[in-house]
Amino acid sequence: MQTEKYRGYTLWGHAILQQEGIPQPAKFAGSGTVTRDTKVVEVSGVLDAFDSDEEAELVGLSWCRAWVDSHG
Repeated sequence: MQTEKYRGYTLWGHAILQQEGIPQPAKFAGSGTVTRDTKVVEVSGVLDAFDSDEEAELVGLSWCRAWVDSHG
């Protein structure tokens, strides 16, 4: 999980390991969470599946920034 402060909000990028089938390479579901003052403001749900946890987290953070920009 990655986090960052952005325009008064705390943003969280999540990567959730997907184990649909073995021996397929691991995939990670990406999502984002926007919080303010320790309260959840918005949650993205699953955005897509990615080959790395870092990519999934970065896409989640990007979604969060876009949400703040459109609702701030």
